[in-house]
Amino acid sequence: MSGLVEKLTAEGSGESAEFLNDIVKQLWPNINAAGSKMVKEIVEPMFKTMLPGPLATLHFTKIDLGPVPLRLSNAKTTKSEVDGIKLDLNVDWVGKADIEMDADMIPALIGAAQISFINPPVLKLDFTGAANVADFSLVDDTVRKVILGIINSMFTLPNRFLLKLDANADYFKAYHYPLGMVRVTVEKAWGFGEEAKSSTRKLFNKLTRAAPDCYAKVDVGGEESWKTATKSNTNSPTWNETHDFVVSDFDQCIKVDVEDEDVNGDDEVGFAVTTVREILVVGGSQELALVHNGEETGGRVSISCQYFKYVADAGSLTASDHRGDGRLSGIATILIASAFGIKGQREDLKPSVVVTWGKTQRFQTAIKSDAPGTDISNPAFDQAFRVPITTDLVGSSPENFRIALLDGEKEIGGVDIPFATVANAPDKILQQKFDVGNGATVRASIRLRGVVPGEIPQVALPDRRR
Repeated sequence: MSGLVEKLTAEGSGESAEFLNDIVKQLWPNINAAGSKMVKEIVEPMFKTMLPGPLATLHFTKIDLGPVPLRLSNAKTTKSEVDGIKLDLNVDWVGKADIEMDADMIPALIGAAQISFINPPVLKLDFTGAANVADFSLVDDTVRKVILGIINSMFTLPNRFLLKLDANADYFKAYHYPLGMVRVTVEKAWGFGEEAKSSTRKLFNKLTRAAPDCYAKVDVGGEESWKTATKSNTNSPTWNETHDFVVSDFDQCIKVDVEDEDVNGDDEVGFAVTTVREILVVGGSQELALVHNGEETGGRVSISCQYFKYVADAGSLTASDHRGDGRLSGIATILIASAFGIKGQREDLKPSVVVTWGKTQRFQTAIKSDAPGTDISNPAFDQAFRVPITTDLVGSSPENFRIALLDGEKEIGGVDIPFATVANAPDKILQQKFDVGNGATVRASIRLRGVVPGEIPQVALPDRRR
């Protein structure tokens, strides 16, 4: 025992202790078997006591932790008074586990599931072979932005991916509407220097005594990014500019990225992150530290935030409180479930539905085609579109909503729905099969919502000191 103590304490001041990894590697088949058995024996009884009804029958049919063992690093050891050791270390596991589960009667309980990320995922790419050229920063950033753009448009709130477990599940009942909107004001930034600039640019700025030309870019969930105006030649830009974002979860992040505008490519001064919940709980205003390349720059950015919840009240749609660039007064959510009675040869039909409101708002469902298991004459679309409403778009004579059924690029038929018809519907929801002509109908729902100041979600915040 004393020999092991001496060896560990000799190697243990933050070292890798590779001999421990050698032991783990040799024992991994036994660890795999024992760990799999332990997971099954501990977790399955928890399923039975914690999950309701038939979900309590959830159980593992296969648990295999895979061929890749966990790794130990940064081992720190200290001797105890009784010739023992205290061992602190990091445990990392990038495994390839194979876990299968099953249960009884789950389809009878769950008709559909919606999958989403609360916040945009972090994507790291490593290109190999002939594609290794893409590891250059510019190419890598471009590829990541394209991929993340696709992921966010499908999976990041307020966007959700629908998975139907029961073909008869009603899309209108499965859809989750956004909670409301958050009004973000980027006030000012200060305290940052030249951390983000190249050495050449730093020298040029010293010679010309030029300060950065800064703007702030704000991201909330999967919503489109918004940028402030650029403030030229200043290390303490003041913006006081406001923009509204749709919110579906109070844990969605608000990311503020301060950039130095440059004709040869903008430089990041630093970024700061908070969440909708955090800023509201502390009163709706925060000063956030700017971080660049993983380290705080000493710079700060101040933002304020107000939450509005969606309500079945059209009073806010024309209210002066919600007038101005970037401000919304409400939202219309249009759900397209399915179409019926489309005529034509199955192999030739390419149906889709287009939704428009006014001259600027146009949305289109996926284009369907004939395939096994698809009723192409009565296709299901199950897609949602959010139409942001501003006071100037509503005005005294708001435009009609229009739902059009297309076959390829040709319009089969359409129907105009007056804005007032939706506004006067029960709970401001108009839901029916709309006759678009030529014997075809489209099952759709139009939901209109105004906004009122919402309550601050009073829950405990995570301890960020850990």
